[in-house]
Amino acid sequence: GHRSLYYFLKPNEPNLFRYLRQAGYDVFLFGKNDVLAPETLADSVTEWRNPRNPAAEFAAIDKPQFPNTMLLPPGGDRRGTVDYAVIQLAIQVLERRQTERPFCLFLALFEPHPPYTISADFYDLYHPSDIPSLAPPGLPRRPRFHAALRELSGLTQLTDAEFRKVRAVYYGQVSYSDWLPGELVEALDRTGHWRDTALMVCSDHGDYAGDYGLVEKWPSGLEDCLTHVPLIARIPAGTPGHVSPELVELFDVMPTCLDLAGTKATHTHFARSLMPQLHGSAGDPQRAAFTEGGYNTYEPQAFEPIIEGLYGPKTRLQNEQPETITRCASVRTRRYKYIARPNDQSELYDCERDPRQENNLFGDSSARAVQEEHERRLTNWYIDTTGVPPPERDPRGAPVLDRPPELKRVAPLGSLLDH
Repeated sequence: GHRSLYYFLKPNEPNLFRYLRQAGYDVFLFGKNDVLAPETLADSVTEWRNPRNPAAEFAAIDKPQFPNTMLLPPGGDRRGTVDYAVIQLAIQVLERRQTERPFCLFLALFEPHPPYTISADFYDLYHPSDIPSLAPPGLPRRPRFHAALRELSGLTQLTDAEFRKVRAVYYGQVSYSDWLPGELVEALDRTGHWRDTALMVCSDHGDYAGDYGLVEKWPSGLEDCLTHVPLIARIPAGTPGHVSPELVELFDVMPTCLDLAGTKATHTHFARSLMPQLHGSAGDPQRAAFTEGGYNTYEPQAFEPIIEGLYGPKTRLQNEQPETITRCASVRTRRYKYIARPNDQSELYDCERDPRQENNLFGDSSARAVQEEHERRLTNWYIDTTGVPPPERDPRGAPVLDRPPELKRVAPLGSLLDH
């Protein structure tokens, strides 16, 4: 959607699924839909099904533990999750298909995601003492939401060992997500689709999971732990095992899928197809990745409403101290990350020397040249990618209108200007 949880793609806006439908594909959307407005579904997907929404169930818990770590005890069976149900829906599609029409299965899986819990066999898969060091809390020159969210959630009371437990369970959720596609891959092979089907795995966001003494995420948090997400792809006749270390962006998936489908987007966009990398080529070493988010006090309609339960502290802080969010944008190059925020909350990190992004260099004289370079790059990106006109032009001449009788006495604008 658009920069918030509540603004999805409308019928007049282009989307990948509609392009695929127009190219003759059956498109199946299974799982949570945070993409398409209800009125957009009809001409964009063949079928949408959402077994249930665990996030809503957990958010409805009236009295979460304090401190609010979002950590819950293990629960259920690995085959009893909403994600497993989504995988089974996809397998059913593969098993019942009796047509040669191409298809796209979009599976919006929930894990890994707060609350931090998973079946017992994954919950204790990692021991907290084996977890690498986390970015510590209370670092200087951080955006204001860090301290405010930690205080309101009671996270200031937690020890490093307790945050490591959060991270250990999160890693268990990640491992569950690694296990999950196995039955889908087996079904693709069993039904004869593996040889001509592309498979992509990616994520829409990361998680603090203990970094900086925080959990979950924040609308204007743009640290790498939130924005550096996995992207793994396998295509027929692609180069197996090829790893491309160069930066790409998540919306590159769109033109890549369209290339695989043999069609093109008809709107102006700034994504790049990843087909060269999938066939073994290197990426662009000079490319940067851009991210934007957050919202300001003059757009209260974008704020999340207060939800009691696990998301209570986060949603209360937004509404009670809205200045803690702010608009924001970032540029990530191979070595540096620059995050622009108003009111002296910007950040600059040397990710080569400081991979956990603990030492904010913004405003330091020693990093002035790097800061100016990345400010310029972010500004140029905004100038280059903002305000694309629509493809349809309007006629410049004033159209002849059937005006109501009471308006026919009004002189045309041209005759007024002639005097």
